[in-house]
Amino acid sequence: MSDCNCSNIAILAVISIGFMYLIRKHFKGGQFTENVSARGKVAVVTGANTGIGLETVKELNLRGAKVYMLCRSGQRGAVAKQELVKIMRQSWRNVSPNCIDALLGIMSVIRDGIPVETRIDILVNNAGVWTSGYQQTKDGHELTWATNHLGHFLLTELLLPLVETAPAGRIINVSSLVHAQSPAIDLATIDSKEGFDSTIAYDKSKLANVMHARELARRLRSRGSAHVTVNSLHPGVIATELLRNLGIGYKIFQIVFAFFLKSRKDGAQTSLYCALSTEVKGVSGQYFSDCAKKDNAVFAKDDLACKQLK
Repeated sequence: MSDCNCSNIAILAVISIGFMYLIRKHFKGGQFTENVSARGKVAVVTGANTGIGLETVKELNLRGAKVYMLCRSGQRGAVAKQELVKIMRQSWRNVSPNCIDALLGIMSVIRDGIPVETRIDILVNNAGVWTSGYQQTKDGHELTWATNHLGHFLLTELLLPLVETAPAGRIINVSSLVHAQSPAIDLATIDSKEGFDSTIAYDKSKLANVMHARELARRLRSRGSAHVTVNSLHPGVIATELLRNLGIGYKIFQIVFAFFLKSRKDGAQTSLYCALSTEVKGVSGQYFSDCAKKDNAVFAKDDLACKQLK
């Protein structure tokens, strides 16, 4: 009788483990498995000292790219670079990223952080913040809007001539699924403290990322630069530091839902897919999630609103 019970327990354990494996595989999301080299390519990644930005830099390095890490903190960026150099040495490679300070909320700092290159093949606008309350940059912009959209918009414009020099430049805006729940963007009130809500502010900035990609893709096509593609993406719900400004609630969220969150490696997969995959060659103005093209929000398809956002 005991043998029978042991057998039942063993079978139940195997079924449970298999079930948990399938659930975890589902939440890991799409994986970029294409064997594509990045050797000879020059890449720029913002928010590169932590989370999916750091994973993106690591994978691009491992595939042979020369990578510039744009980080808001030079000290944290240096620590991240040391970590990556160690990984590269373990892989018998001597390539190491270049770390540059670039506080995306401050326009003058962005201009100072432009890398000196003859071309840029890949630009990943990855950095993001989600504040716990209203904050304003010294330029007079609301911090979430300035960092998540304005900073990346300016950086993209400054680097665009170098991206256009590349034979097949790719620009990637890391947005979020929450862009779909954003209200329409009112540029007249976007920096206002009155009625400020941190969640809505974040949603709007992510909507702007999608709209920016769509509008820039249109502009490039219209002026004969279709060899440069611009796309946006949802990386997934990830265990990163994005919510660190939300205090103890962030830590509780990570502990309770850890099993259902993507790792930072999983979260970087769609960025890498958009940056390197042959399936995305020539594809522009689209929105991706889990390494596949997805439909985006109604407001993101408003061509007039996209042009006004420019």
